[in-house]
Amino acid sequence: MNRPTLLQFNALRSELSGELYFDNSTLHAAQRRLYATDASVYQELPLAVALPRHEADIRQLIAFANQHRLTLIPRAAGTSLAGQVVGQGLVVDISKYFNKILEINAEEKWVRVQPGVIRDDLNKYLAPHGLLFGPETSTANRAMIGGMIGNNSCGLHSLIWGTTRDHLLEVKTLLSDGSEAVFSSTSQNDFLQKLTGQTAPSKREQAIYAGMWGIISNPVDQELIEKNFAKKSVTRRNSGYALDSLTEGDHINLARLIAGSEGTLCFITEAKIGLVDLPPAAVGVVCVHTTSLGEALHANRVAMRHAPRASELVDKYIMDFTREHHEYSKNRFFLEGDPAALLLVEFWGDAEEEVRKLAADFVADLELENLGYAYPLLFGADAIKAWDIRKAGLGLIRNLPGDTQPVNLIEDCAVAVEDLPDYIADLEKLLTRHGLHASYYAHAGAGELHVEPMINLKTSEGKRLFREVLAETAVLVKKYRGALSGEHGDGRLRGEFIPFMMGQEVYELFRQVKRIWDPNGIFNANKIVDTPPMNESLRYVADAPPPAIGTIFDFTREEGILRLTEKCSGSGDCRKTELTGGTMCPSYMATRRERDTTRARANILRQYYSKTSFSENKEGTTSPAMVKEVLDLCLSCKGCKAECPSSVDVGKMKAEFTQQYHDTHGVPFRSRLVADFTKRMKQAALVPWVYNKIFSTPALRRAANKAVGFHPERTMPLLGKQTFRKWFGKRKGREKSELAKNGTVYLFCDEFTDYNDAEVGQKMVCLLEGLGYEVLLPKHTESGRTFLSKGLVKEAQQIANQNVRLLHNLITDQTPLLGIEPSAILTFRDEYPDLVTPELRTPAKNLAKNALLFEEFMAREIEKKNIASSQFSTGEKLIKLHGHCHQKALSSLSVAKQVLSLPLNYKVQLIPSGCCGMAGSFGYEEEHYDLSMQIGELVLFPTIRQQPEAVIIAAPGTSCRHQIKDGTGRSSLHPVEILWEALLK
Repeated sequence: MNRPTLLQFNALRSELSGELYFDNSTLHAAQRRLYATDASVYQELPLAVALPRHEADIRQLIAFANQHRLTLIPRAAGTSLAGQVVGQGLVVDISKYFNKILEINAEEKWVRVQPGVIRDDLNKYLAPHGLLFGPETSTANRAMIGGMIGNNSCGLHSLIWGTTRDHLLEVKTLLSDGSEAVFSSTSQNDFLQKLTGQTAPSKREQAIYAGMWGIISNPVDQELIEKNFAKKSVTRRNSGYALDSLTEGDHINLARLIAGSEGTLCFITEAKIGLVDLPPAAVGVVCVHTTSLGEALHANRVAMRHAPRASELVDKYIMDFTREHHEYSKNRFFLEGDPAALLLVEFWGDAEEEVRKLAADFVADLELENLGYAYPLLFGADAIKAWDIRKAGLGLIRNLPGDTQPVNLIEDCAVAVEDLPDYIADLEKLLTRHGLHASYYAHAGAGELHVEPMINLKTSEGKRLFREVLAETAVLVKKYRGALSGEHGDGRLRGEFIPFMMGQEVYELFRQVKRIWDPNGIFNANKIVDTPPMNESLRYVADAPPPAIGTIFDFTREEGILRLTEKCSGSGDCRKTELTGGTMCPSYMATRRERDTTRARANILRQYYSKTSFSENKEGTTSPAMVKEVLDLCLSCKGCKAECPSSVDVGKMKAEFTQQYHDTHGVPFRSRLVADFTKRMKQAALVPWVYNKIFSTPALRRAANKAVGFHPERTMPLLGKQTFRKWFGKRKGREKSELAKNGTVYLFCDEFTDYNDAEVGQKMVCLLEGLGYEVLLPKHTESGRTFLSKGLVKEAQQIANQNVRLLHNLITDQTPLLGIEPSAILTFRDEYPDLVTPELRTPAKNLAKNALLFEEFMAREIEKKNIASSQFSTGEKLIKLHGHCHQKALSSLSVAKQVLSLPLNYKVQLIPSGCCGMAGSFGYEEEHYDLSMQIGELVLFPTIRQQPEAVIIAAPGTSCRHQIKDGTGRSSLHPVEILWEALLK
């Protein structure tokens, strides 16, 4: 492979409509580093990264690749587990621009799409037609059709919906000479006409038909294929090229070959895929609790006699990692005791009674064979929560402490379902012989468990073991005549073992197929065939001493900041869209750029802190400037901490890195201005009318904004007539005996409530007093949120220390600390325990337990029956609630909904929005304003614009309320204000 010059890359960029990153400038170098990994253990720096906008761009890239003898690596969501989209060529990312649904024929049940369409997003589009695309990987909310074709994905419901190959009706491609070809099921007569050139539009297509006919029509080759491929009862077989699947009666279908080819034969630009009917109304999941893995596998055999729609295994490793996880701990409600393994068996019916009968028959058979000890049956949202635990397995097990981690290695081996218990028993003996533990989960019903042994790939011994385990497992899989790759593919992980699994003669057929389609080797070279040794180009340098990294935050729980970055598995859970829902990651939802994902930020930080050197490309280590570039659009929303299965808290790491960057480069003026918000507001509050006059006069506001780096069109929060503290100090309250019938609470007067939202604070005091609580204002300082948001962690630490010293002896379970602004009060819960100096950590943790959002406190008191609906109005109101990001990540919107529903006829509906886009000062900053508004336009703004004026918009966050005002012109209220108005006075 030749490396083109910068001049040649520049010439290519001028010919493209899309994007091309290739040089050593900060942005380009950072971008290339982000594409050095996928969800596998491999890491190789690409020569360049292209984001083509049109087919013409891909043609240009193909011509460039041919000219310079380099390889194009097609990439969709980048969730490949076998290193399929890692390499030193030119990565071609189709996820941003090739994402259109082109045509649907509901009557004939097919849809035509571009390869960057996301599977779950497609199914939301198809749902009104009563249809869906069946294959369902655990990554379905970010997996794209192109990637699913490349890997021949199948997933959860493969028992009924089969593989992607089974639904691929037609595929439009660009061949290695840039010519276009469409492949579908073709009669033998038409096939022969194409190979003679009578109907083939290009010489390359003709050569493909001629070459493939040579294999299809050769009885010796067909005998080799029949003899050496996995036996037909192995439903998941994805090793090599699918030469055993090309003929369908008297038809030949080369589209079936492209499925599972991992982008090594051609470049897909469109696909026509078959659809299936939506499942019936009633779907139930029997959660079989077992005392051993073997027991669960025998229960699976019983399940298969009952024709379930899915049968999936979850082992104790995965379940244990849900215990302390903020998001997934909520999904454990159905667990009884401490099962060694769960078997999730799904049944469908037209009515719930039908499903209950199917489930009862299945459970009766289990009990006859003494299998399982509990069998809860879940429906609806409860069933989805159980499936979410199963789907998050890959990320959850990355929470294992230490450098010995589960590795994708033998996770894709498949055998016939009747052989599965014996195969797994043999595999357990194999792993025990090597002193290894493993996690077991996934597709029991299809004969394929994802088995991930725990290996330390940071050592030479680990790298040796990595290879040895795969080699020995290959022997075992061959014994059962199974497939080394079931659905995750060969890539550069398992390709090396294809000659052993299928024999050298079949392997030579695969090499022949590659030459027929791609004579110059420009499509994803060194995958499937001619792969390098599988334990080279790993993410980690073996036996490298761990770097000493000093931090202000305490990262002990995460085993250090570097270890926290390494918890990212690359599974891409952060590539959510607004259709998927959730908060992580707001900037990615708007930009659809890889560099704006949690994964990208974790990767660049890992490369930086581990001092990763890409010496093969003479690139050296990752610079602080590159990290800063990638972290720039992180809104510190904390969505990743809750929604990432591995809890990769990028917000915490960004603050730490930014402080380190400031230490070297100084603190920018605007960052200092934002951090010193409280100080500036205190000064402005001396003459509030002057401040308010400036920022309520458009011309003056624009000029003032411009002067400090804020966007001219962004309005600024005005000051109250007096600060909240001043109001509180002046007021004459009622007697304590009258107020405190329900107890005493302390109010945390955050910096935003004190100066800008004083009325909200006043109404909270009046509301709580009206409900029978004494409200006290303790001595404390600001929250430190503004300092943390700008990476001034040292100063935030001083503030945290001061607040903990002032408050920890006052605040108890009986006298909690209540907060109005989520981002401020939740700082006590999220950052303070890891931020304060060591001697204050225990007091900080105790304080954190009793630092409550207003809504959390109200929900607790409702539960205690200290507050009742009878104390509020019975008038009818419809409330649309948008939650603050930190509230979603660190607390729960369900309590806010519960509290706002307290008045009998108040109906509360959650707005299915992620982040509002303001994120503290982010949305004010000139360079971030457009993105801020773009994030708001995803869900929040359109939803609010659709609401009649009578509908109340609720938003607990002060930033959120200002964003709503700027984006829609509507006023929104804090829940305190809504309940104060509803209180019977």
